[in-house]
Amino acid sequence: MNLTWMVRFGAICGVVLGLSLGVPGAVEAVTGETILTSFVIGLGAACGPPAVTAIYLGHAQAAGRFGAVAYAVNLIGLTLFAGLAFALNLVVFYLDKPVAEELLTGPTKAALGLSVLVFIVGSILFGISLIRARVLPAVPSWTYVIVFPLLAVLASLPDSVFTSAMHVVAAGCLIWLSAALWSSHEVAAPELVSTV
Repeated sequence: MNLTWMVRFGAICGVVLGLSLGVPGAVEAVTGETILTSFVIGLGAACGPPAVTAIYLGHAQAAGRFGAVAYAVNLIGLTLFAGLAFALNLVVFYLDKPVAEELLTGPTKAALGLSVLVFIVGSILFGISLIRARVLPAVPSWTYVIVFPLLAVLASLPDSVFTSAMHVVAAGCLIWLSAALWSSHEVAAPELVSTV
């Protein structure tokens, strides 16, 4: 079985995810958070798991066991964080402030904190895996290990120009990695399958 189609699908998802982070991030630098930007970011988060899976498949041969563990932690963290982004941008955003504050206390607050922590650890491990493997471009690999944990920390703070800038940088990282996957994976996918 050839996994090229899966990597290509994930690369497309990576571009969509990047655009869903970067375009609203750039707009929010000027307008602040809006209904439209929240909607785009919230829905775009669904493209995260296929994008990360494709990025993993693109460097799995060189990543070894560490890369597999890093991928697993990153995938779980990303899935939790995508759910968090969806809920915050498409549900909590529309609630009155006192209702939203009450909702985000107690067990919900602990679950959100745990989700963010797993996402941060997963992003750092996966970024290190990308750097160590030296298969995909170095600049977005290093950017991954820095920007995605930073985005998780910034998610709990009020929106700012810096937050918007980090969304744009994260978008560039995802789009660059996706473009590298698209152009180089034709040969790598059959090799990966033969070792599974």
